[in-house]
Amino acid sequence: MINSDITDRVIKAFFNVYNSLGYGFLEKVYENAMIIEMRKMGCQVEAQKNIKVYYEGKEIGDYYADLFVDNSVIVELKATENLCKEHECQLINYLKATEYEVGLLLNFGKKAEFKRRVFTNKNQRGSAKSASSAFYHE
Repeated sequence: MINSDITDRVIKAFFNVYNSLGYGFLEKVYENAMIIEMRKMGCQVEAQKNIKVYYEGKEIGDYYADLFVDNSVIVELKATENLCKEHECQLINYLKATEYEVGLLLNFGKKAEFKRRVFTNKNQRGSAKSASSAFYHE
């Protein structure tokens, strides 16, 4: 699996934080705890990094993903009762708008949940405009 060494560390950090803090805090609390935990594990972590969105070569908006880990993995955090399809779509859109291929969706809900998604977007890699995108999950 792509970047499995990094995603394994992020998931371990997730369960460490979840087991310590439990359910009920705001997302920002979990984000701050995840940064501390992942840095203890030797990860490079950037929070709330800006992602520019383009359409036909023109900038049309901004996203702010929760965490970027080791310049390889986008981590989107949630503190909701359950994950839903919209949360997964949000993560996929972050991947579409960047050159990152792997993302993790982590939910600090009543039950700890995580999803790993991979999106290979050849257009982001400078390939021909007609190159297609493929989505799959692991």
